[in-house]
Amino acid sequence: MLHPTPILKESPSQTAGPYVHIGLTPNFCGITGVYDADPGASMLTPDTRGERITITGRVLDGSGAPVNDAVLEIWQADATGAFSAPMGPNSNSAPAFTGWGRQPTGSDGTFIFETIKPGPVQGPDGKPMAPHVSLWIVARGINIGLQTRLYFADEAEANATDFVLNKILDARRRQTLIARREEGEVPRYTLDIILQGEGETVFFDF
Repeated sequence: MLHPTPILKESPSQTAGPYVHIGLTPNFCGITGVYDADPGASMLTPDTRGERITITGRVLDGSGAPVNDAVLEIWQADATGAFSAPMGPNSNSAPAFTGWGRQPTGSDGTFIFETIKPGPVQGPDGKPMAPHVSLWIVARGINIGLQTRLYFADEAEANATDFVLNKILDARRRQTLIARREEGEVPRYTLDIILQGEGETVFFDF
C-alpha cells in the first residue's frame, strides 16, 4: 500500500532585505575592512570631463513614508554620450569616468549621487535618446530590483521625442521620470522615487 503523500507548504519568497545596506554598502553601515570604500560610492575624478551635477531625491513607499533601507544604482553615458569601461581606451578622462554608482538611502529615504550630466545616446530606432540615467532600486520587500530612468527637465525638446518616454502613453505618467533642476555652484536634479500608490514612478521590465 502506498503511503499518503503529505501536502507541502509553499516555500516563503525571498526578498533583498532586510540586510541590503550591510551587504552592498558595508562602510556606510560602519562595517569596515570589507572594502576600502563601498563599490560605486564615487563616480568622479578631478580629470572627469563634463558638467558636474548632483542627482538626489527620496524613495517613498505607498503611504508616503521614507524607505530607509533601499540601495540605488545608476548607469549612464559620459558627457559625449559614450559608455566606456573604467580605464578603457575610449574613456573620456584619465582615469575614466565610471558611469556607474551605488548609494544607500538615509534615515529619511534620501539618496545622493555626485556625477556629470550625460550626453544623448543612440536609441533602438537609430535616433538620439534624451540625456538620461538608468536606475535600479532594491530594498526590503522588493523581490526583484526595480528599473526606471531619470530624465532632465531642462532637456524638454529632447524628452519630447525620446524613444522610451514616448512608450509611456499617458503623458502625465512621464512626469514621474523628469527631475527638476535647481541652480547652484553644482546644479542639483531632484526626483523622488514612489514605489506604489498615487504618483507611482514608472518602472520598466527590460
